[in-house]
Amino acid sequence: MAPSLEVEEPLPDPIDFSAPLKQAPKLVAPEPEHCPGPESNLAGTADSCAGCPNQAICASAPKGPDPDIPLITARLADVKHKILVLSGKGGVGKSTFSTMLAHGFAGLDGLENPVGLMDTDICGPSIPKMMGVEDESIHVSAAGWSPVWVTNNLAVMSVQFMLPNRDDAVIWRGPKKNGLIKTFLKDVEWGELDYLVVDTPPGTSDEHLSVNSYLKEAGVDGAVLVTTPQEVSLLDVRREVDFCRKAGIRILGIVENMSGFVCPNKKCGYVSQIFRASTGGAKRLAEDEGIPYLGAVPLDPMIGMACDFGESFLDAYPDSPASKAIRQVVERVVKTVGGS
Repeated sequence: MAPSLEVEEPLPDPIDFSAPLKQAPKLVAPEPEHCPGPESNLAGTADSCAGCPNQAICASAPKGPDPDIPLITARLADVKHKILVLSGKGGVGKSTFSTMLAHGFAGLDGLENPVGLMDTDICGPSIPKMMGVEDESIHVSAAGWSPVWVTNNLAVMSVQFMLPNRDDAVIWRGPKKNGLIKTFLKDVEWGELDYLVVDTPPGTSDEHLSVNSYLKEAGVDGAVLVTTPQEVSLLDVRREVDFCRKAGIRILGIVENMSGFVCPNKKCGYVSQIFRASTGGAKRLAEDEGIPYLGAVPLDPMIGMACDFGESFLDAYPDSPASKAIRQVVERVVKTVGGS
């Protein structure tokens, strides 16, 4: 059990995974303007390819869709709703928010099937620690890889379960990371799920493109964007909004995390502003971009303590303003995706 934080008391060898079946060719120069793309049927033969140093590479590269996409689609056919959690930058509490979102879904009344949480932050897997299962390992059966069960209706998958030591660094290039993400989607026996929450690393790069391309046929309900109130965070979230629109990912809404600080004294309950919204915060950004605003989640010191001890903050501190805010976000997301 996490210790109390009331003000009157003192505070207390990597595994080698095979690369994907199809890899994009390694280009020797950046793609030129009007490039059809190295996996296009016109790659190496289009008019814009003339004179490109990559022309021979692209002409000989495999064409067409990835052959594993139908397998992924079949594997995830029993997952009703697939939700991405994105942020433009690190440090906004995205993984912490993902764990609370998963716990929130798992605690819904009338839930028919379990909830899954997939950690695609390959180089910084923190989900197992927050869920209290960092010492678990993956079991392989004839049906595929079995996820680690946190409770009887909440399962987790992360690269952390495959490392010999929890402090081992994952030093992989893009194709290696993309291959593992594909394996998570293709070989993990999730079974029937009401919700699959996919926690992604910060940014708009390889992992995000891979998840989107692999899940496109299986169907992604959309993405929840996480930011903090200050403008330096909103700058990167605007890029994430642009990424979602270019990639064809529906934006379910934006959440303003660490929006105020909850006093640790139970008798107080006052919420003070630490990261002040100098330009209007996430609510103003949502209005400007025409995307839903899902709410503001204040910073409660017990959130960090609950994550350190692998506990559900929503269950341990249900009356916290942060717990109430998370539940409101969950309700709005459920309503948006048409869940029960």
